[in-house]
Amino acid sequence: TTMGLDPTYLLAFCILLGAALYSTVGHAGASAYIALMALFGVPAATMRPTALVLNIVVATFASWRYLSAGLFRGRTLWPILAGAVPMAFLGGSIQLPGEIYRPLVGVILLISAVRFLWPGEFTINAEAEDPPVPIAVAAGAGIGFLAGLTGTGGGIFLSPLLLYLAWSPTRIASGVTIVFILCNSVAGLAGNLVSVRALPAELPLYMAAAMTGAVLGTTLGIRLPVNLILKALGVVLVIAGTKLIGIH
Repeated sequence: TTMGLDPTYLLAFCILLGAALYSTVGHAGASAYIALMALFGVPAATMRPTALVLNIVVATFASWRYLSAGLFRGRTLWPILAGAVPMAFLGGSIQLPGEIYRPLVGVILLISAVRFLWPGEFTINAEAEDPPVPIAVAAGAGIGFLAGLTGTGGGIFLSPLLLYLAWSPTRIASGVTIVFILCNSVAGLAGNLVSVRALPAELPLYMAAAMTGAVLGTTLGIRLPVNLILKALGVVLVIAGTKLIGIH
């Protein structure tokens, strides 16, 4: 095949786009990477560790950007993280067979899609209050376990929670979410270091693509209407989610 048609390069380019779009809305893009890998027919065993590694690359860079911009609040994050990290490690250590993993991830992608395709903006009161510690720890544990199990960062569940429950102002929520994704992805991967053997040979290319996307996304804050970006992401997630669930 010519370089332009090589599926590896095409997937790398799609990963770059995914990272760019997701990082503009304070996510690291695991659900996009999983969706893209599903569409490119990557084996289920490879999907989870690859998505987590790419997540760590993007979230490390994006966390630095948000922290240096002062868009972060430790008090919001620590109780959630306290519940999440051990459970992400546990979730990461559980190897689901492909026939359970694929539909489970498919459902999560569809839930994520609903979040992106929801009409109207998420409006919240500016009077956000710090989350009550016991509730935040419990919420973190649930999100962390699901994240570790599926190879997503958990951001897709955390950011709506922060906004709906008015635990954080919108801009700070993005910073809190991206640092959460970073810690969670590391814990999920650490829980299943054996799975690293399933990482593809093309990983360095995918990492470079994700990093380039993250730099673009966070630097440009891509001057597209955020709503348009969210709708585009939603459509990709619906296609990949239905494919994983096996709805043809």
